[in-house]
Amino acid sequence: MDEQDGDRNRELMLDGNAAGGMLYDVFSAEMTGAPTECGRRGEIGSLLAFTQAPGLVLRCPSCENTMVRIVRAGDVTYLDARGAVYLRIAR
Repeated sequence: MDEQDGDRNRELMLDGNAAGGMLYDVFSAEMTGAPTECGRRGEIGSLLAFTQAPGLVLRCPSCENTMVRIVRAGDVTYLDARGAVYLRIAR
């Protein structure tokens, strides 16, 4: 991917608050996470949300690696968080 493609991708991304409703539906709590690649810690709302995919993709704003993917299909929600070292859920 060249620099121009990266810029176009960045333009399509929103902040992670775009995922807030979908994540709250699944966990009913605020969340913090850290990506496996760079170890940056922060609120889910600080991530980059790519909403043009089938579902939602959350990327780290520092290293841009994918942390979380969420897809709704009918009455189920699929969550792939393999890009996160952890997700902390406040109680």
